[in-house]
Amino acid sequence: MPIHRLLGLSTAAVLTIGLAACSTPAAEGSASDASASGVFPVTVEHALGETTIEKQPERVTTIGWGNQDVALALGVAPVGVDDQTWSMDGSDGLGVYDWTLDAYKALGADEPVVFSTADGTDFEAIADTQPDTILAGYSGVTEEEYATLSEIAPTVAYPDAAWITPWRDVILTDSAALGLADKGQDLVDSLEEQIADATADSKFEGKKAAFFYMTAADLSTISIYGQGDSRTAFLSDLGFDLPEIAGNVDTFYQDISAENADQLADVDVIVSYGDSDELLKALQADPLWSTLAAVQNGAVLSVGSGDALSGAVTPTALSIPWMLEDYVGLLDGAVALAK
Repeated sequence: MPIHRLLGLSTAAVLTIGLAACSTPAAEGSASDASASGVFPVTVEHALGETTIEKQPERVTTIGWGNQDVALALGVAPVGVDDQTWSMDGSDGLGVYDWTLDAYKALGADEPVVFSTADGTDFEAIADTQPDTILAGYSGVTEEEYATLSEIAPTVAYPDAAWITPWRDVILTDSAALGLADKGQDLVDSLEEQIADATADSKFEGKKAAFFYMTAADLSTISIYGQGDSRTAFLSDLGFDLPEIAGNVDTFYQDISAENADQLADVDVIVSYGDSDELLKALQADPLWSTLAAVQNGAVLSVGSGDALSGAVTPTALSIPWMLEDYVGLLDGAVALAK
């Protein structure tokens, strides 16, 4: 199954951290001079080895999900990025979301080359951007792909496992590769403060929520994203407890058949892709899923499919401030229905 990936606080609030560290905005994809005072070389350890970057990156390319947003938030405009909308039904356009494009504009930088991911990693297109550093802190890069990428430029992969990297670790890993580790920690601190402010009046504590992939057209099997997946982990960041099954999933998702609906008996709020009205009606009409309290109460929040919110809820350095206020508001509405 594919990896599925409004306006709250502004993107500029996060960009301020990066821009404050730069004497001038980055352009043409080049890095700023913010960390060029003897910090290099830097060595970053990750799941596929360790990577040494000898000097301040000047041409950064990113692959995977959200890595470009880390660089942009720190004042570095990547010259090439993976298609960020590849798993969103009906998406079109450049292949990156508004919060990313807004950051390029704020930095006065050219829009990036966007690589198609339809047939896997496009090594030729990546090489054509002539990168001196490749960021893949949140990605599914294999050892073989990593070896090929490393022949193009020093490549920093995910710290632990493919497609399971918390947003904080994405920021810390990518910022270390850019020689901006301190600014990366500042960015994490800023986002945590924004989350705390946005949820100060919410009643999420003590409620159990998890993130799912469901389709009203076929409820014979649904999928739950595990605690290591950033969508479910972000619900925990917002103050929710996780149901037992989410805590037991050691990959990024697990399928659950309708016959095992009782495994979700402790879920107070269901968050899923899809249309809210359509999905809730289908769940309430289903003889098995309708036995769940969350379904009976209507505490089902669908975040859409193919639109910006459905992408933003896989949190990145820039999508968090972009969606935070509205996402919390929608969750407040679902919690109000939970009993």
